[in-house]
Amino acid sequence: MHIPDGFISMPVAAVGIALAAGSVAYAVKATNKKMGEKQIPLMGVLAAFIFAAQMLNFPVAGGTSGHLIGAALAAILLGPWSGVLVMTCVLIVQSLVFQDGGLLALGANIFNMGIVPCFVGYYLYRGIASLFPKRKLGVMVGSGLAAWFTVVMASVACAVELAISGTVPLRVALPAMAGVHALIGIGEGLITAAVLALVLATRADLLELQKA
Repeated sequence: MHIPDGFISMPVAAVGIALAAGSVAYAVKATNKKMGEKQIPLMGVLAAFIFAAQMLNFPVAGGTSGHLIGAALAAILLGPWSGVLVMTCVLIVQSLVFQDGGLLALGANIFNMGIVPCFVGYYLYRGIASLFPKRKLGVMVGSGLAAWFTVVMASVACAVELAISGTVPLRVALPAMAGVHALIGIGEGLITAAVLALVLATRADLLELQKA
């Protein structure tokens, strides 16, 4: 999912950088306005957890592997804007220290794995969870489905960027990326639902931190 340098064109990279920079700048402002005492350490813990979890790959069909993105989890616990900040920090460290994703492609990677999944995941989770009368079931089903869908949407965004850049035709990139990541998303959904079930059982107050 991390796009390396050379896979997207300069115009696409520039648009990605502009979108990411503007979104992150607003995310800082929005987070500062509503950041509480509990939210500050939670952001750090989530960033560390997601960073570590992304380093662990699990096998997928066809000899490929996948890893947790974690954006839906961050957005559900912190809200979409704070989730974007957490994902941005993770992606910057991965790019600078581990060369996991290119520097010029950093904006596109933040858009694909930070902005898109944080907002899609957060609002989809809230919509699905509200349909269930039993809170635990709503949290688990809502978070699991939302997390799965964010992985698919992130892969679609990546495929579109590669196609616009002329790297690979959309008719090839879209089914290849979306198909594999639909499987990877199952793991993402299960992990996200399991983590939030644990949070609900031990620290249910953390799910009340972000309602907007």
